[in-house]
Amino acid sequence: MNRMERMESLPGDDLVACPTFVTNHAVVIDAAPADVWPWLTQMGWHRAGWYTPRWVDRLLFPGNLPSAERLDPGLVRQLRPGDTVPDGPPGTAHFVVMAVRPPEVLVLYSTTHLPPGWRARFGARLSWSWAFRLTSAGQGRTRVLLRSRGYARPRWLDLGYRLLLVPADAVMGPSMLRGLKRRVEANDRPNTGRRTLPR
Repeated sequence: MNRMERMESLPGDDLVACPTFVTNHAVVIDAAPADVWPWLTQMGWHRAGWYTPRWVDRLLFPGNLPSAERLDPGLVRQLRPGDTVPDGPPGTAHFVVMAVRPPEVLVLYSTTHLPPGWRARFGARLSWSWAFRLTSAGQGRTRVLLRSRGYARPRWLDLGYRLLLVPADAVMGPSMLRGLKRRVEANDRPNTGRRTLPR
C-alpha cells in the first residue's frame, strides 16, 4: 500500500487516540464495493470466519470453523452500531460495531481480547480497533484498506501484545485480504444454501 494511505485519517482512528501499534494492509478486488460489502457482514467466530487459510485459522483461532467460501444468506446481515462480531466462544473476545456506512466503512472495536481474570488481577486494559474502508478503484474494482490500532496497559502487557500481535497481524492481515479477494472474485452471486452452525 502507498504512504498516503498509511498517513490519512480513517473513521475509527479516534477510538484509540494514542496507539502503540498501528498496522495497515490493502488489496484491490475485481468487484464493486457493493459486491464486497456482504462478505464483511458475515465475518466472525463460528460465522464465516476471517477468510484466512486453514493453517492460519488453526494457529490463531483454535476451535474456529474453516472460513466460509461463499456468501451465506443465514449469515449476511445488516450491521448497525452496537452489534457484536464474535472472535471467540460466547462470553469471550468479541468486537463491537462502532461505525457502519455500507458499502464503504466498517469500524470494529474491542476491549475484550484479554486472558480471563487479567482485568481484575493485574488491572489489564486493552483497546483495539479494526477499520475497513472500501473505495471504488475504477472499472468495477474495489480498494479495501484494513487498519488496526491498539494499545494495552500495563506497559509489560503492551510490550507483550506488540511482540505477539504485530507479527500475527503481519500474517493474518494480508492473508485475510487475499482470502477475501479470492472468494469475492470466485463468487459472483450469493449461494442459496445455508451454513450449518454448531449449537
